Amino acid sequence: MGRTYFVEDSVEQYLQNILDTSGKACVTGLLIGQCSPQRDFVLLAVRTSPKETQSDEVDEEWVVEHATQVSRMLPGGLAVLGVFLRAAPELSIQAQNILRRLVFAVEKSITKARLWKLANDEVHDRVALNICSETKKVLCRSFDVKDPKSSAKPADWKYQTGLSASWPVLECNVEVDLQVPVPADFANRELDKCIENGLKEWVRLIQQCSCILNGKVMDLDKDLLDGTKKKASSQQFVQQPFVVQLLRPSKFKTDDRSTALVQKSSGTVVLKGVVHCKAYIHTNKPKVKDAIQALKRDVLNTVAIRSQMLFEDFYLDPEGYTEKGARTEEYPLPKRVFVPLAGTGVMICDYMFKDEAPKDIQFRIKELLDLDVKEDQLDMLLEIDSAIKLAPKTSHPQSMFPDDYNPMQLKVEMLIHISLPAAFQMEPCGRAVMGVKQFLYIPTVLMSILCIFD
Repeated sequence: MGRTYFVEDSVEQYLQNILDTSGKACVTGLLIGQCSPQRDFVLLAVRTSPKETQSDEVDEEWVVEHATQVSRMLPGGLAVLGVFLRAAPELSIQAQNILRRLVFAVEKSITKARLWKLANDEVHDRVALNICSETKKVLCRSFDVKDPKSSAKPADWKYQTGLSASWPVLECNVEVDLQVPVPADFANRELDKCIENGLKEWVRLIQQCSCILNGKVMDLDKDLLDGTKKKASSQQFVQQPFVVQLLRPSKFKTDDRSTALVQKSSGTVVLKGVVHCKAYIHTNKPKVKDAIQALKRDVLNTVAIRSQMLFEDFYLDPEGYTEKGARTEEYPLPKRVFVPLAGTGVMICDYMFKDEAPKDIQFRIKELLDLDVKEDQLDMLLEIDSAIKLAPKTSHPQSMFPDDYNPMQLKVEMLIHISLPAAFQMEPCGRAVMGVKQFLYIPTVLMSILCIFD
């Protein structure tokens, strides 16, 4: 029996608009939602914006890059579940092959950027939706991305009103203070890989954290919504917020083996600050352990994404990093900005560097998610408020937080030499492209630098 996808009814109208306005051209896009063992949920469809150089062929790299950027904008519990393709009926056979390639390519790219992996018992099916431009018939299939030889399986596509309006939201503030040694023999342009490797131990600690939800320790196998009231008129749950505290375990448990390693170091990377994390979970008898897992993965994602974005900018502007010498540098990482997703009960996010304005966030949301948002819908203070709440636990009194305070910092103390990778090429306008492809979105960063040279 195939999987069933329950879909927000706003997605139906969005896809209909694409059918009405796209003429005969092929249109590709992403499907965003959440998987569960019994059923899957699709909350949003996002068209991949056309390239400046139009072509009748589907550009796989362009779609994959779009999916990679969109995945950064999703809170815990939400993911890119698959792709859709709107094509003419004479392309029906080719469309299935195109969709299969896109599904596997998108999943591979997103998985590569994560610090965590799906467990074997989790859902590995991804959806491929083929829409005929003339008959408007929708053909839904799924592929098991864990199996490279997987063939298409039939799936049901059902629209539903208010699908996510009452989804519970889990929130927590996490104070990050990591020190990553940089090996003396690290190669040029590998500082980002060094940080990624250094985060592996921290990932293990986050995954082992115990959690308190709304001040209570809950059985992991218990239904998260036990005892939650429903709306009398619709029999839907009222959206339940959960404030979560992560309790860090001992670094080494008694059943773990540890090995001392002596390694020559050329410096240290310090990742320090406060992150605000969110996760959403469906209302179809969700388990406590599934909700906690979604929140922990959001913690891991948001820290990894910020460091990735900063090093992308390093490669775009390498001139300030080519001198060799002892130096200490501090870089403000982007803060997280949340915005409600219209017609649903969830929020999406973006990352805002210190030199950016709200209009930059609005532009990216429009470019990547095809959504129009107003400036007053942007919540840019959540992480600053989170840092202030944790201030009594640190050496920073609340009065030390200015309006433009950035809650996350990356500090580098090392012998540093970064040069431009061959894969990046500078254009006259100062922007970079991957090979000859356009880059949908690479943010700029204003660096607050303190350099000490010998």
